[in-house]
Amino acid sequence: MMNLSRSVALISLFLLPLLSFSFSVDNPTDRRVLVLLDDLSLKSTHSIFFNTLKSRGFDLDFKLAEDSKLALQRYGHYLYDGLIIFAPSTERFGGSLDSKSIADFVDSGRDLILSADTSASDLIRGIATECGVDFDEDSSAMVIDHSSFSVSDVDGDHTLIAADDLVKSDAILGKTKIEAPVLFRGVAHSLNPTNNLVLKVLSASPSAYSANPSSKLSSPPQLTGSAISLVSVMQARNNARVVISGSLQLFSDRLFRSGVQKAGSPNKYEKSGNEQFVTELSKWVFHERGHLKAGSLVHHRVGETDEPAIYRIKDDLEFAVEILEWSGKSWEPYVADDVQVQFYMMSPYVLKTLSTDKKGMFHTSFKVPDVYGVFQFKVEYEKLGYTTLSLSKQIPVRPYRHNEYERFIPTAYPYYGACFTTMAGFFVFSFVYLYHK
Repeated sequence: MMNLSRSVALISLFLLPLLSFSFSVDNPTDRRVLVLLDDLSLKSTHSIFFNTLKSRGFDLDFKLAEDSKLALQRYGHYLYDGLIIFAPSTERFGGSLDSKSIADFVDSGRDLILSADTSASDLIRGIATECGVDFDEDSSAMVIDHSSFSVSDVDGDHTLIAADDLVKSDAILGKTKIEAPVLFRGVAHSLNPTNNLVLKVLSASPSAYSANPSSKLSSPPQLTGSAISLVSVMQARNNARVVISGSLQLFSDRLFRSGVQKAGSPNKYEKSGNEQFVTELSKWVFHERGHLKAGSLVHHRVGETDEPAIYRIKDDLEFAVEILEWSGKSWEPYVADDVQVQFYMMSPYVLKTLSTDKKGMFHTSFKVPDVYGVFQFKVEYEKLGYTTLSLSKQIPVRPYRHNEYERFIPTAYPYYGACFTTMAGFFVFSFVYLYHK
């Protein structure tokens, strides 16, 4: 029995480093992704999307959503760095997986892709709500658009939407413009107005609405127009990323390969924009793009190279920080003109926009304010589609010592003159008073 316990302990010690491997801020590569399906046939019907991820080096672990052995972590360490849920109808996950464990997974800094459709269960809706997205309460409702539908919609109910209202962000959707409309058939959702972290990536047109396509409207629909989001993203404060789609078909091979022509448009495309849209979006959610890292904050007096332990008021100093962006394969210099530094004590006394040498180094120089105390160099950088940078470094500022003041202050010259004039006047008055007959 003792030998068995020793063997288990040795195996656990051997496995712990492997189980501890997870997403690294400094090296976001070799990521392992758990894919939950409510039907294993999705592996073939959505194979293009999955094969694209595999070709980029992702290790996909496919499991049924009701698998009794499901677990995101073991021995206190996460087994996966990303999670894809393509199981909209699942009422309850198997194993130790539930909505709370998925929320904890995102809270730990890991990423999530969640897709729903008309069969979305309360479990899937609850996870989306935790991320700031609310699906239409009517479970039979779909997005309908009588102006922006695809002419290939054979059902004639105008639920196959040809959407082209995309977020304008190179960080999220890449620099190559998506020319063809994106085909969408699914449920509408809206964004929680109290959550400022969630963003619409693919929006419906002003003529769209959410309703049951097989019945007549008895009352005005709750979701209409551009308030309807088709695909949304969220970047949490810990830089974890989430994609929420109201359509599972959006990722399917059929819509990837389908031609598309938007109603009322003469432009016809042999292939929809789905594959490009989904591929670029997956690069963003898995930190292959828009992922920044910064080096340490460097500062010193002008003309020096060593970082001082304390500054004096009115010192001239230089400040620099290196910022790099992950290109998917290596770190590249980040180039921008909107990075700022604050010299902060209770409030910013100095706010400067940093210049860049286009090699990743951002720098500036300024004079220490005429206020002493404990200051901070602060770089708070938030930009759409990019990870948030929050850097700070504390440094005290002292006043002049008694022997560092100027011997004669030019602004005091009038007082010096008045003093000596008084002395001279007193001497003349005394001389005249004593010797005048």
